[in-house]
Amino acid sequence: MNPALRWQALPERARRAEQLGHLASLCLKREVETYPKPGLVSHVDNGAHRDMDAALLCRSADTLAPFFHELAAAGAVGAGMDRLRAIGVAAERAMLAATSGVNTHRGAIFGLGLLCAAAGYREALGIRKPLGEVVSQRWGKAIPDGPILLRSHGAVAARRYGAGGARAEAACGFPSVYDIALPALHAARMLAPDDDDAVRVQTCMALIAEVADTNLLHRGGAEGLRFAQDSASAFLAAGGVGSSGWRKRAADIHQAFVARNLSPGGSADLLAMTLFVDRMGP
Repeated sequence: MNPALRWQALPERARRAEQLGHLASLCLKREVETYPKPGLVSHVDNGAHRDMDAALLCRSADTLAPFFHELAAAGAVGAGMDRLRAIGVAAERAMLAATSGVNTHRGAIFGLGLLCAAAGYREALGIRKPLGEVVSQRWGKAIPDGPILLRSHGAVAARRYGAGGARAEAACGFPSVYDIALPALHAARMLAPDDDDAVRVQTCMALIAEVADTNLLHRGGAEGLRFAQDSASAFLAAGGVGSSGWRKRAADIHQAFVARNLSPGGSADLLAMTLFVDRMGP
């Protein structure tokens, strides 16, 4: 029997797709729980955001779980990019309804959704390729061809500053996840083996230091991006979470971002995606 048909035929396969959806939602919540991460919402404060808090982000994550489930199931049966986009549009509509119009997770719907589809596809076919490689090979050519939200903050910043943005990241197999975040996460576990929060902070700082985050470009322009990258790089150069007093230094950076209205939302999405990939086994 065709592996994709086997996925449909076996109840345990359907349960697995549901598990993938719940895992993706959980990774979004783990990102929210991380503190201190510069400028971003957490259970401690709202960072540089006036329109959202941790409760709203968690409600959004719960709302998206069934759509991540659907994306995993669609990937398992070999769905093309048009089908994945349709699920993503429905997910965004549900998100906006649940948050009274606040864009909490548009970027995560796109990136994490593709990784869910890749996980379903990979498990249905029994292949061992990294999820990012699956995304690039299976849907990479079609990713840039979809409709562009010309007025979205990320799209405007990408055009103005020449940044690649989320589409380029996905089409290339998420190099920021595989080349920056996962190595940082693994190294952080050596620095703080019993502190998952510290591991997530270190990973987030590594992403901020190196990614041309279009959310930072939108809020602070090139100068804001440089400030963010320099601040995160200095934190890492001082030993990151492996040094004494790291929480205060990270909290100070967080407050400096808030004072400048900077929020690295793209790095937050990439952190959640990294947690998903780590749990799945790259």
